[in-house]
Amino acid sequence: MTTETVTGPLDAADELNRRAAAWRAEPARSVQLEALALAVSANIPVLLWGEPGIGKSAGMERLAEGLGVPLETVIASVHEPSDFAGLPIIGDDPAATGVPMAPPDWAVRLARAGRGVVFFDELSSAPPAVQAALLRVVLERRVGSLRLPEPVRVVAAANPPASAADGWHLSPPLANRFVHLHWTHDPRTVARGMAGTWPELTVPVVDGSKASAAIARARGAVSGFLTARPGLAHHLPEDAEARGGPWPSPRSWEMALRLLATGYATGAGQDAVAAAVAGAIGDGAGIELLSYLEELDLPDPDRVLADPKAFALPERGDRQLAFLTAVVSSVQGDCTRKRWEAGWEVLAKAADAGVPDVAARAASDLAALRDVRWPVPPGIDAFLDILRLSGALPGA
Repeated sequence: MTTETVTGPLDAADELNRRAAAWRAEPARSVQLEALALAVSANIPVLLWGEPGIGKSAGMERLAEGLGVPLETVIASVHEPSDFAGLPIIGDDPAATGVPMAPPDWAVRLARAGRGVVFFDELSSAPPAVQAALLRVVLERRVGSLRLPEPVRVVAAANPPASAADGWHLSPPLANRFVHLHWTHDPRTVARGMAGTWPELTVPVVDGSKASAAIARARGAVSGFLTARPGLAHHLPEDAEARGGPWPSPRSWEMALRLLATGYATGAGQDAVAAAVAGAIGDGAGIELLSYLEELDLPDPDRVLADPKAFALPERGDRQLAFLTAVVSSVQGDCTRKRWEAGWEVLAKAADAGVPDVAARAASDLAALRDVRWPVPPGIDAFLDILRLSGALPGA
């Protein structure tokens, strides 16, 4: 008995469609792809703003493929709040065990996989009640009684309210949990894509040997900037549309710090870092911070700690504060007696330069890192009165 292949009238058409959908990737510069990859690498929720049909969903498929992880797409606008908060499931003895909130199937699949990307599409078409239910999912990674694994990345997409179906402005609490990126198209890229070739999405790789110094540099830069511009620590815009975008708050400043540190540790392009940082804290604060960073030019704190006698203290007070904060943060990341004592040599130079007040806060932080078995180094003399009053030298 022979088995014959049964062909239908659409088989040839399906084969044609498969061939038309095939494409290849080539290395090509795309700032928006780099900014997206940077935020995903930093594990910060990302919100892509773009007109319908601009390629946001296709970008997510390429991102998940590049990461080698599963992608779960959830159309936020067609779900109820309970789909994210969880549905109550009554067990045998609710008084003893409580009532767990059952998570949806997509969250269970991601939890089983241990990693992945969850893509919340049509976010601006979701009513306020659904946006409120998403707050905990985006920030705490909790869906009902289930906690998503840390490696799961959160990405969302939204159309501007004017072009969204029954569009809503994003609520300020939800908007402030995202890095906002404007997803646009380049006609030349689209034309190249129609020929079968699209830009390759490359996720930046963190250099482990640079991680400590990268975090220290970012902490020094952001702390120094906010000391100089305290009014930008928190600024909620007045109009509803601006509140639905990026704006500075302690939460979004922490996001900006992580983006900077990831950029330093991966060697990401400055344009991509700038787009991601502005997407976290807004254009106004972002432009001021980036301008500050261009003038700051902090030296590598790890190199300074390796040879504290060879560096020169910056002349401007805000640069001095940023540099000293970075040095103490670097010591905290790898606190050995040798590095701790080198930190005091650096602070002693600040005291010798006649600016002990600038170094006072850094001295308190450095003193708090001391192991009680370590002797008090000579460089601490200029700060002893301050440290004794603050109680920052236990066992001294």
